[in-house]
Amino acid sequence: MGALGIVDHDTVSLSNLQRQVIHTTAGIGTGKVASAAAFAMALNPHAGIVPHAERLDASNAGRLVGAYDLVLDGTDNLVTRRLVAAAAERLGKPLVSGAVSMFDGQVTVFAPGGPGFAALYPEDASDDDLPSCEATGILGPLTGVIGTLMAMEAIKLITGIGTPLVGRVLTYDGKEARFSEFSY
Repeated sequence: MGALGIVDHDTVSLSNLQRQVIHTTAGIGTGKVASAAAFAMALNPHAGIVPHAERLDASNAGRLVGAYDLVLDGTDNLVTRRLVAAAAERLGKPLVSGAVSMFDGQVTVFAPGGPGFAALYPEDASDDDLPSCEATGILGPLTGVIGTLMAMEAIKLITGIGTPLVGRVLTYDGKEARFSEFSY
């Protein structure tokens, strides 16, 4: 692995800690990027961590996505997801996408030659159509399950081993401990 870029404009808050285990109480009030970079560097001081303490938007999405061979998106809103996906598609970068809500999560891969973001998420869908993290809650273990599945998809894409979830969504129902898959 060469460089690992981390993009986030937000600061660590107490409400993040139960689902974003890369942060600790010592990091409350600090930038999420600085906190995450410090955690990753403590695990591996040779990791090439590149912090981007900025909000991803239309003016910088191409630059941020274009700097890397592979993109993982775990953002919590459709506006940012669409920006990341559009930049990845335009630049020919594979994108591992993960999402969670309450007890449920999903992972998919958008890759060159496969169905794009719009095949799964209609253009008329908006953040207003989706419940917010604050309204529904997110269980910490669920983000771990989905994050681990995203990491596995990234490893498959990097190594060329296995079959990535291109054109398929793997869903996890945490209440029933059940995985299912559908194609798009």
